[in-house]
Amino acid sequence: MTELKRILAVDDEPSMRRLLEISLKQAGYQPVLAGDGREALGLLRQGGIDLVVSDLHMPGMGGLKLLETMREDGLEMPVIIVTAQGEIATAVAAMKLGASDYILRPFDLETLEIAIDRALSVSRLKIENQFLREEVTPGGKHLVGESEAIRKVKQAIAQVAPEKATTLIVGETGTGKELVAQSIHQLSPRNKSLFVAVNCAAIPAEMLESELFGHERGAFTGAIKERIGKFELADGGTLFLDEVTEMPLALQAKLLRALQEGVIERLGSNRPLAVDIRVLAATNLDPLQAVQDGKLREDLYYRLNVFRIDLPPLRERRDDIELLARHFLQPRHLQLDAAALQALQEYAWPGNVRELANILERAAIMCNGDTITLRQLPADLLQRSADASPTNPAAESDAELPKLPDAITALEKSLIEAALKQTQGNKSKAAKLLGISERSLWYKLGTYGNVETPTPVGTDQS
Repeated sequence: MTELKRILAVDDEPSMRRLLEISLKQAGYQPVLAGDGREALGLLRQGGIDLVVSDLHMPGMGGLKLLETMREDGLEMPVIIVTAQGEIATAVAAMKLGASDYILRPFDLETLEIAIDRALSVSRLKIENQFLREEVTPGGKHLVGESEAIRKVKQAIAQVAPEKATTLIVGETGTGKELVAQSIHQLSPRNKSLFVAVNCAAIPAEMLESELFGHERGAFTGAIKERIGKFELADGGTLFLDEVTEMPLALQAKLLRALQEGVIERLGSNRPLAVDIRVLAATNLDPLQAVQDGKLREDLYYRLNVFRIDLPPLRERRDDIELLARHFLQPRHLQLDAAALQALQEYAWPGNVRELANILERAAIMCNGDTITLRQLPADLLQRSADASPTNPAAESDAELPKLPDAITALEKSLIEAALKQTQGNKSKAAKLLGISERSLWYKLGTYGNVETPTPVGTDQS
């Protein structure tokens, strides 16, 4: 059952407080009563109030002073001012101080309901807009690739997206786990609501509980105002828990309860809050091994693993590297030459797609023309590509490491062959493409001897 919103009614007249109490109950809210601004502040500082309805004129502390003090204290819940017909100008002044709305006496139940509903809706929109400014979900992203491995992932996404089932996304760092989660959200009936991502490994353990479930004012040292957690923020939408195996075990128990019951409690509060969210979780570990190692509760694993999607590492989908490279370079209107593409395809990619994107971004910055060549790629990538090259016999033996001179020789030969193929055997153009003199190219051809050299096209035989 959804928790009733708690509305604080502030008025110095007992009869008016009673009227507000009855009206709020009839409208489906939980009323909390205060006789003046000071009493109201005491209740507000205890936390748990969703909205304030306050009279404008009260002895001691009136509505304007109450509003001003609330804002100074960081109490951001919406405030509706109740005022008489001749005090509209004062009510407008209150709105400039941060009041959400005002209603005129005498008012009926419908007027009160409309004002409260509007104020609560605007308050939630402000919170969502602030979240979106701070943590903008990248738009327009999609899974790139046509390999069999990535087609299976796309098929799994299409199958699970319309459902509410919790989904566990498993893959190495940089394989695109959050991108898969975003795709599930966008294809789901919840795509009009927020997609909220939390990296459990990036937030200190002592702060993660507050980040997820929120806290009341004064719940701990430094909690100067109440905070909505990611569970509440994702209400109606999708919550993505990245690297869930990094979450402390004690917090995993609280997460399990929230998933099973659909109810959370903010830190410092004993009020249950019902939330309607879909949870997607991800890990770069083998989840069953994480259970055995004591990093993941077994009961939580079974609750998360209703549907599982395994993401292949980039080294297992090398056919997609060219497509991915085109995708990352397209906004800059750049392309790769054949030698650079070959080097990318022979690299092991321990950082997966994220590493590819970062390397191409660096290469694009260094590129002066419209084509990225070997000169813009990192030296360690070229070296590791040589180590893994099929022309290097040692690459096929796990027991034997390649010798550096052999690896360099193999890489040079493969790059010379690629340059000559691209220039159709024109050695002058090939030398320029490789960034060396034509004399150096002839010397290397004479040294290696068995480099495949295409027959030059045209009259230029240089």
